[in-house]
Amino acid sequence: MPVSTSAPAPRHRTAAPADRRYILTLSCPDRTGIVSRITSFLADINGWITDAAYHSDETSGRFFTRQEIRADSLSFDIEELRERFDRVGAELDADHLQVTDTAVPKTAVLLVSKESHNLYDLLGRWHAGELDVNIPLVISNHLDLEPVARMFGIPFVHVPVPADAEGKAAAFAEIRRLAEEHNPDAVVLARFMQVVPPDLCEAWDGILLNIHHGFLPSFRGARPYHQAHARGVKLIGATCHYVTGELDAGPIIEQDVIHVDHSDSPADMIRRGRDIERAVLFRGLTNHLQDRVLRDGLRTIVFA
Repeated sequence: MPVSTSAPAPRHRTAAPADRRYILTLSCPDRTGIVSRITSFLADINGWITDAAYHSDETSGRFFTRQEIRADSLSFDIEELRERFDRVGAELDADHLQVTDTAVPKTAVLLVSKESHNLYDLLGRWHAGELDVNIPLVISNHLDLEPVARMFGIPFVHVPVPADAEGKAAAFAEIRRLAEEHNPDAVVLARFMQVVPPDLCEAWDGILLNIHHGFLPSFRGARPYHQAHARGVKLIGATCHYVTGELDAGPIIEQDVIHVDHSDSPADMIRRGRDIERAVLFRGLTNHLQDRVLRDGLRTIVFA
């Protein structure tokens, strides 16, 4: 919806295609007048809103919003937009404030071990244009999936992770170095079967995503399908979540389930669960890359 009003003189105009968007996200303590302030701000800069989402959370007392505007509706560049939006954020005591540009591609580094289904799915979707992201590197602690990465033309680096503490620390230091060379917007544990050390979880807080082959918070840790089978559950699922220093306890981004029954063996559950994992990881990563996920402590606000 176009919003037109007088605007301050621009620093300079930037040419932008009609499908280019600026995405503004903000969270702050909740109070009256926030929506009015944000919409007035966008009207004042002549921002053409193409998508707007809001959430007022009564439990945490916080407010969340995501706004998309046409880049070509502004008469100034994104840096000036950030400066002006920063002033709005300061007025609202915002603890999260971000402006991103859809013309700047996001980057994701993938970490894998031996299980291939998530890697195949992400690279297949990327190759088909369904996953809008640059994937500059696949890192693995095993060599098994090198042919998969090579098949899609993605560089593959093998970093063995020894069992001893010194060797493990050195391996993760190398993994960090390799990943951060690409300044990633997401580091994806696509069935990377190693526990990421707490210091790296902290360094990659908010960009480190995991696909857990279980419906968290139930059946944490290893072999969740076997745990589910032993308990005779009737639903199995998968969870995409941000990784924190506490194993399988980070904020949840996306989940899904499928029905099973007494006739399904653990192998049946594993096979069927892989389909859920693929879909959940794709949706969770997509929402993250599109700046649709805002964090509220251990919870997430995910704007569809």
